[in-house]
Amino acid sequence: MIEGEERPLPTALILDFGGVLYDIDYDAPVREFAKLGLTDFAGLYQQAAQSPEFDDLECGRITPDAFYRFLEGHCKPGTRRQQVVDAWNSILLDMHPSRIDLVRALGEQTRLFLFSNTNVIHAHVFEGWMEQNVGLSAFRSAFEGIHYSHELGERKPDPQAFRSLCLQHGLQPQGVLFIDDSRQHVEGAASAGLEVHWHHPVEQDVAIWLQHRGFNIPEAAFKTT
Repeated sequence: MIEGEERPLPTALILDFGGVLYDIDYDAPVREFAKLGLTDFAGLYQQAAQSPEFDDLECGRITPDAFYRFLEGHCKPGTRRQQVVDAWNSILLDMHPSRIDLVRALGEQTRLFLFSNTNVIHAHVFEGWMEQNVGLSAFRSAFEGIHYSHELGERKPDPQAFRSLCLQHGLQPQGVLFIDDSRQHVEGAASAGLEVHWHHPVEQDVAIWLQHRGFNIPEAAFKTT
C-alpha cells in the first residue's frame, strides 16, 4: 500500500466483549474470594491461564452447580453459596451507554461479530444488566453473530476457535479484524491469519482506535464520561 493511502475497511470485524465493550475488573474476584478464605484465587483463575474447572465452565462442559462446589471446596468452612456467587460475579461492572451507538455504527459498515470467553453464569448476569440499563435487543441486533465460548464449545486463544468461527460465517481470515484486550487471545487470532489489535481499555477508548482505522464513528459512540 502506498504511504498515506487509507487502508480498506475489513470485510468483517470480531469484537471481544469484556474489556472491549463491557467494563470488567479482573482483580475484584481476587479481593472478594480472599474474604472467603480463598487466598490464591489468582493462582486458580487468571486472565492469561486458568485451572481446568474454569476452562470447563467456559466451554460448557460442567454445570454452574459443579463449578460452585469446586469453588466452595477452596473457601473457609461456613461459606454460603450466595457469597460464592457474588464473589464470582464481582468481575462484571457495567457497560457505557455509548457502546450501543458504537456497535450500531460498526454493524452498518462491515459484518460484525462478537466472540467472548464467558460462561453461562456471567452471561445471565451481564445480559440481565444490559436488558435493564442499555437495551439488550438493541445491542444484539447490531451483530450478525454473537458467540459465547460456553455455547460454541471452543475458546480463545485456540487458533482453531477462530478458524471455526470464520468457517461458520464464510469469512476469509485475512479479511477479518479481531480486537481483544488479552494479549494471548490476539496472538491466537494472528496465528489463525486474522488482522488483530490488542486493546488497552484503561489507556484508550476503542472507538478512537476504530476511527483511526477508518471507521466512521459518530460522536455519541465515544466515551465522554
